Amino acid sequence: MLKDIVSVKPLENYQLYLKFEDNQEGIIDISQLIDFTGIFASLQDLTYFAQVKVNPEWGTIYWENGADLDPDVLYAMITNQPIPDSKKVSLKS
Repeated sequence: MLKDIVSVKPLENYQLYLKFEDNQEGIIDISQLIDFTGIFASLQDLTYFAQVKVNPEWGTIYWENGADLDPDVLYAMITNQPIPDSKKVSLKS
């Protein structure tokens, strides 16, 4: 897929509005995608969660603690397309 995220806006309850370079856009509930453990533990604090940023070099979203998410997985969720086989990993345990 290789579609970069160009815009992110934090919403309520661990949701993010995402816009991709091809103008696909939608809302993702991150709490349904990850467990708040390990590097993602800090994201449980909604104030910290809201500090999400776009990294234009990587084409994805990230937080200052180093947490980031695969843009292909997020794109597949927004567009309801299957995740490529090489990307099929679960972030939730």
